[in-house]
Amino acid sequence: MTEVILVNENDEAVGTMEKIAAHRKALLHRAFSVFIFNRKGEMLLQQRASNKYHSPNLWTNACCSHPMPGEETIDAAHRRLMEELGFDTELEHGFSFIYQTPFDNGLTEHELDHVFIGHYDGTINPDETEVRDFTFMKMEAIKQSMDIHNHKYTSWFTIAFPKLEEHMALKNA
Repeated sequence: MTEVILVNENDEAVGTMEKIAAHRKALLHRAFSVFIFNRKGEMLLQQRASNKYHSPNLWTNACCSHPMPGEETIDAAHRRLMEELGFDTELEHGFSFIYQTPFDNGLTEHELDHVFIGHYDGTINPDETEVRDFTFMKMEAIKQSMDIHNHKYTSWFTIAFPKLEEHMALKNA
């Protein structure tokens, strides 16, 4: 049984709950999203496996998940990179945001999402139970694709992507 860390809007832990129960009740919990770029400035996208309990076959960022109770969020991000894509790299905390989105299966993501950013140019060995496919794309190409084919991307990715663009523009200003 996988548990998530329930939090308040200040990211202070207020308890734990079984993951599916937290998603059924739409309770705010801690999560993370990892964005990886290669030396060409292209972003790594993964297509979620078809067996995922929500958002199957949709394109999204490199990986995302929830830290386990007692686990630091950055450590969870490194763990999931290795579990899903078969590599690890240095990560930097970029920003955090809260979002809520319901799914057709009765579950709702209500997360305080910590965004981590890293760079990687090595071999990728995805776990096929997690990842159907992966690719690297320029940010502008992703943005154009999302404008035309928004339904092919996860809801959290469509929320996080413009925030990432803004973060990167401020960082590079």
